[in-house]
Amino acid sequence: QVQLVESGGGLVQPGGSLRLSCTASGFTFSSSRMFWHRQPAGKDLELVAAINNAGFAATYPASVEGRFTISRDNAKNTVYLQMNSLIPEDTGMYYCSAMPGNYRGQGTQVTVSS
Repeated sequence: QVQLVESGGGLVQPGGSLRLSCTASGFTFSSSRMFWHRQPAGKDLELVAAINNAGFAATYPASVEGRFTISRDNAKNTVYLQMNSLIPEDTGMYYCSAMPGNYRGQGTQVTVSS
C-alpha cells in the first residue's frame, strides 16, 4: 500500500522558518522523483520544489527560489522542504508527491501570519 505522510506544518510569523517532512512507503522511493506542491484556499495547485531521484538536482519557481530548499534522504524514504523567510503568500496546504506513479499525500497546513 502506497503512503506519503507529510508533517511539520503549522502557524509561523512572517520571516520565520518551517521544515516539512514527507515519509514514503509502498513504492521504490530511491527511484522516484519527488515534488512539493502547495494550494492556497480557493486557488490552484502550485509546484514549489522538485528533486531528482539521487537528490543532486532540484528546481524551484521564482516565487520561492532562494527561500525554499528541497532535499531527500533515500535511506529514510523521506523528502524535506526547508522554508525560510516565510511570507503570508506562502500560506496553504502543502503536499508531497512522487513520480512515476503520481502518488500524493494528504497534506500539511502552513499558515504564515502575525
